[in-house]
Amino acid sequence: MLQNIRVVLVNTSHPGNIGGAARAMKNMGLSRLVLVQPKEFPAADASARASGADDVLGNAQVVDSLEQALVGCSLVMGTSARERSIPWPLIDPRECGAKAVAHATGGEEIALVFGREHAGLTNEELQRCHFHVHIPSNPDFSSLNLAAAVQVLSYEVRMAWLAGQGAAAKVEKVDASELATMDEMELFYDHLEKTLVDIGFLDPEKPKHLMARLRRLYGRSSVERPEMSILRGILTETQKVARGEPHKRKD
Repeated sequence: MLQNIRVVLVNTSHPGNIGGAARAMKNMGLSRLVLVQPKEFPAADASARASGADDVLGNAQVVDSLEQALVGCSLVMGTSARERSIPWPLIDPRECGAKAVAHATGGEEIALVFGREHAGLTNEELQRCHFHVHIPSNPDFSSLNLAAAVQVLSYEVRMAWLAGQGAAAKVEKVDASELATMDEMELFYDHLEKTLVDIGFLDPEKPKHLMARLRRLYGRSSVERPEMSILRGILTETQKVARGEPHKRKD
């Protein structure tokens, strides 16, 4: 089940932090590491800080974008150290661990996303997440090292997993067989945006926060694949009407 949970590091600047994150993951039984455009990898500093977690580093996947890192994921939780202009569903590490295990137990692919050491995740990157995870550290000294943040969330995942061993009823299983993945959701968001432009509801010159708010709406809805087909069909027929094309009523 833990193989369904991946740790995603975005634009990590120091390879030592990648190694530290790999060590933290292996300590807690996680092994899938995805790196989005790391500044330097592979590197000797990464191997040194991994302290024996070389298998995690050796199997790490390096990709060019967060979108690629999230392919196949049905639940994405990103770390956020500060409030954003558009409030997003906010959870703490314990809730994050419980949700990760519940969904992974049902067969879903889960991503725990961590941002840059100096600036975290951008608003656009966080909008690709279903939940924002806030680690309630000391407000007078709140900055956490990247590997330490990975350790906190990995620990909570393991604690939730251990709680479910021999007591499956304690962990609510989520059936992932019908849930739309993040890449499927991204195709839907692109289709939705184009349709809203076609009907004049969205001004691409002044988009404001419309798409971000719609992402938040659908992101908390656990959209299933049959529902996604219905939504995409509605958008397609709406575009036909906007273009003046003939269409048939669905019985």
